[in-house]
Amino acid sequence: MANLRQTPLTCSGHTRPVVQLAFSDITESGYFLISACKDGKPMLRQGDTGDWIGTFEGHKGAVWGVALNSQATRAATGAADFNAKLWDAVSGEEVHSFQHNHIVKSVNFSKDSSLFVTGSNEKLIRIFDLNKPEAAPAKLSGHTAGVRHVYFFRSGTHLVSCGDDRTLRVWDRASGQEVQRQDFNAIPNSLEVSQDESTLTIAHGNVVSFWKSETLEKIREFTVPTQVNSASLHPDKSIFVCGGEDLKMYKFDYSTGAEIGMDSSFCYLSI
Repeated sequence: MANLRQTPLTCSGHTRPVVQLAFSDITESGYFLISACKDGKPMLRQGDTGDWIGTFEGHKGAVWGVALNSQATRAATGAADFNAKLWDAVSGEEVHSFQHNHIVKSVNFSKDSSLFVTGSNEKLIRIFDLNKPEAAPAKLSGHTAGVRHVYFFRSGTHLVSCGDDRTLRVWDRASGQEVQRQDFNAIPNSLEVSQDESTLTIAHGNVVSFWKSETLEKIREFTVPTQVNSASLHPDKSIFVCGGEDLKMYKFDYSTGAEIGMDSSFCYLSI
């Protein structure tokens, strides 16, 4: 295996920088990838091949956040036109548009696809009931600057968010109250919840750190040679990858932090 050469999948089509990627779960038709781009045209692709399926047309500004529900039947996008949109991921048709008062940076579905959450530069988190999309959303306030990322986690009973105020916050969904908080020395550029929901991966400054989801106890952290814009932990927790300002992609041993060469054990997409 060590001598195998990695062949990246190169997915062309976007005309400006890609700012976020999101995958669906594995479905009967495989798994899918959606991309957010500053060209305002989020794209859906087959996850294992990178083949283009379609483009969601309708935003009038850069798209900052994207999500697919677990079945890949619904897509969500958040954009600089102050709208979050819900799409039929099979037909490509817009299902509903949720008006905001500032740029929408993050979108996410609950596991059962009944709820939809957004984070925006209004410093607010909004939770929409997709069975009643016209109803006023629940609003969670506490961030003192724009919200960069927000996700359902702990089986949907809680939300986790991070923002430009250099904090990570955990919210009780039922009460809408902040129940945990972690401060950082730099803005958390990326936040990832592991598939088993046990671990949070956070990129802040030139550091990638890992935290226990339940307690926010730090597990470990490693310094990277550049400011990190995005980091991801492999599902088996053997390695993590990250990339940032120096336009390089790094791969590290999760246990030791030792940098290791890129090989076929971690497939990636270049868009």
